[in-house]
Amino acid sequence: LQKQEVCGNLTLQHHMLEPVQRIPRYELLLKDYLKKLPEESPDRKDAEKSLELISTAANHSNAAIRKMEKMHKLLEVYERLGGEEDIVNPANELIKEGHIQKLSAKNGTAQDRYLFLFNSMVLYCVPKLRLIGQKFSVREKMDIAGLQVQEIAKQNVAHTFSITGKKRSLELQARTEEEKREWIQVIQATIEKHKQNSETFRAFNSSFSQEEEHLPDSSIASTSSVESMPGADGGGAFGGSDSCRKSSKSKRDKEKQACKSCSESFNSITKRRHHCKQCGAVICAKCSEFKPLADNSRHNRVCKECFLQLPASPCSPGVEAVGEQKKRQAAEKQSILAAENSLFSSYLQFLEKGKTWYKMWVTIPKTEPLVLYLQGSIQDGRSLRPVPLPGYEVSLPGSGEKFEVKHVFKLCQSQQTLYFSAEDEELQMKWMEILTKAAKGENEDTAEGLGNP
Repeated sequence: LQKQEVCGNLTLQHHMLEPVQRIPRYELLLKDYLKKLPEESPDRKDAEKSLELISTAANHSNAAIRKMEKMHKLLEVYERLGGEEDIVNPANELIKEGHIQKLSAKNGTAQDRYLFLFNSMVLYCVPKLRLIGQKFSVREKMDIAGLQVQEIAKQNVAHTFSITGKKRSLELQARTEEEKREWIQVIQATIEKHKQNSETFRAFNSSFSQEEEHLPDSSIASTSSVESMPGADGGGAFGGSDSCRKSSKSKRDKEKQACKSCSESFNSITKRRHHCKQCGAVICAKCSEFKPLADNSRHNRVCKECFLQLPASPCSPGVEAVGEQKKRQAAEKQSILAAENSLFSSYLQFLEKGKTWYKMWVTIPKTEPLVLYLQGSIQDGRSLRPVPLPGYEVSLPGSGEKFEVKHVFKLCQSQQTLYFSAEDEELQMKWMEILTKAAKGENEDTAEGLGNP
């Protein structure tokens, strides 16, 4: 597609910007339209309403872009730290980073260090020179809460300031006086903002606790199962309803941090939290199933306990039907792989990355004449690998590509290259002919007259 003249030599990524850029264009167009539209025009009210709607959409789009840019910055820092710190979190925000000198407490010598300032912490790092990919190693993690920063005066050493946390104090040196003031100001501003957010949260939490204390006894009992606990009458060993509220709150906090089924802790990358749409429990992806619920036709995520308890419906097969569905899918897979149902098929040696060739059953089904399917063997239970052929280029290996096997040809698209090796030259030419036609989008029976080997 990118090679077509109508695309103007632009990549797919460039064209994908068009929908985003169109929103601010509409906003500017409507503003200009309203300037020239008479006040008494019957279209005035609708035009103003349209401008309000498109402005809201533009603000939402800009906010989403800024949020995505912040996440990209966090991912870049995460890679530069070698994955040592779990910092990729929507709540985290990178505020400032840069080289700094650390003054040794023993002899006062300056050592090269690097600081990452986030809205909730400071990462004090050591530059890495030998590790590929990892540029910094985290030496100290200091929370913003309780952090102090101040200017210090040392003889024969200029541009110095100190950062004092709960566990450690650092004496640092900037390259210039302006850089020192900038670090002090931005760290102090981050500390103040964190204090304000914490006070707001405490005030909200306090008002929420007061509302909870005025809840009816029945609602407290239902959330913490008071009846089932010893001392639920208020004079037992658990200290009555206050203790119940504390225990239920701590229990809820604990449940939010770990999966209900496997009890593994959540994190923002490999173990994300989900909610069961039936009982509301917090679960991970591995401990969940999908099932349509009565209120809509969409497949909703539910925990495995609710999945087994939910009744079967016409659009949602039960546990026994799942096995039948898998058998049906396996039969469909065998049908796709069958030689009699294909335009062309044979065994080929396959190589994508590395130096190891694998024997694969390769077929182009009659039902999908523009898709190449790869499978280890016809009886192999693993999922098929489909390769949509339009856009690929079929060619022989270049002069610099040397292989031990013979009769090699390749499929190339963008940065992906797939290598195949046939048993003989005739089979190699047949495959290259049919693949070239399919890559051009010719979906007629291109293998007519060729016959399967």
